Amino acid sequence: MAGPPRDGALDATAALLREGYDFMGRRRARLGGDSFRTRLMLQDVLCVMGEEAARLFYAPDRFTRRAALPPTTLMSLQDFGSVQRLDGAAHRWRMRLFLEVLSPEAVARLGERFDAEWERRQALWRDRGEIVLYPEMGQVLTRAVCAWGGSPLTDDEAGRRTGEFRAMIEGAGAVGPRNWRGLARRSRTERWARREVVAARAGLREGTPLAAVAGHRDAAGALLGVGVAAVEYLNLLRPTVAVDRFIVFCALALHEHPAWRERLRGADPAVFAAFAQEVRRFYPFFPAVGGRALQPFEWQGRRFRKGAWVLLDTWGTNHDPRAWTEPDRFDPERFLRDEANAFNFTPQGAGDVATGHRCPGEQVTVELMARAVRRLLETPYEVPPQDLAIDPGRMPAIPRSRFVIRLAG
Repeated sequence: MAGPPRDGALDATAALLREGYDFMGRRRARLGGDSFRTRLMLQDVLCVMGEEAARLFYAPDRFTRRAALPPTTLMSLQDFGSVQRLDGAAHRWRMRLFLEVLSPEAVARLGERFDAEWERRQALWRDRGEIVLYPEMGQVLTRAVCAWGGSPLTDDEAGRRTGEFRAMIEGAGAVGPRNWRGLARRSRTERWARREVVAARAGLREGTPLAAVAGHRDAAGALLGVGVAAVEYLNLLRPTVAVDRFIVFCALALHEHPAWRERLRGADPAVFAAFAQEVRRFYPFFPAVGGRALQPFEWQGRRFRKGAWVLLDTWGTNHDPRAWTEPDRFDPERFLRDEANAFNFTPQGAGDVATGHRCPGEQVTVELMARAVRRLLETPYEVPPQDLAIDPGRMPAIPRSRFVIRLAG
């Protein structure tokens, strides 16, 4: 049996950066099947898509994230020493920290912080008359998550931290100046986070998520190094700020599918959650996740060596017609009829969060998105003419106009 077909390009890196979310889908359509081989950064890589591929990719202890992303992307998002860089028992032990810090009660408290910050900034929005949701939502989320985490910010600090978090996220999907800005700003943010960890260890942040991170011990009973603890604290804060993109996509979905504005009014929380989940499935976030094989494996008739590089097309998996009814139609009802499972729904990873590399912050994402939708429904505004197109070559994606709203009254 022949293995996955090969894209004939000598190196497809430039095409990936140009085509973005469309890169893997175009090659699958041309080559056939749900996997193919190509070369990126002059290295062989297997590109896979779909529920079966996600089960392969997220099998416990099958893949490592080490050396699976360009170093600049890694340093923009996770940096060295973080939970996503660990494997096996060490990964599962560190993941316990995030599961404890992100308990349902803690997630609800973060949601309340978000609501309070939204209300606080509404007066500013009314004075302006018109706001751009991206980056405005980043300001709201930065203030909310830092206060929740144990590091409340002054106005000046909030502006700096928001810019730093946004630069990290923007830079992760780019090369050149956008990435360089993200790396430079991350260095400044890490210095701040290290100071926060030191303060927590001096007893100044008791009872906060920051204190939990600062006091976490590894399986041998040793405290994390200050630098590693700072990285993990940022791994609570930065992904929360990245929810600003999902909130913009929520606003876009309400605009493009106005019937859902009426469907949501007075609806129970399950309907709001379904709407948020469909936004996460339907609109683009990060296009793929990479891994290196910890052991040899077979896939579609071919044996792959230890260290083989694999990219799972998370965007394509979320639009796989084998798993989703009319996958290119926006339909939150699919999450009320249980079309999703842990391996066909992959906006922030797949599998089990406790044993694998699925993002532990998904419930934070859904909670904040649902609260933002409620707030948008309660806020009288109109959407002026603007360019709402989404460029598939820009990663992570955002509407070109960043979504402008004009407040009524």
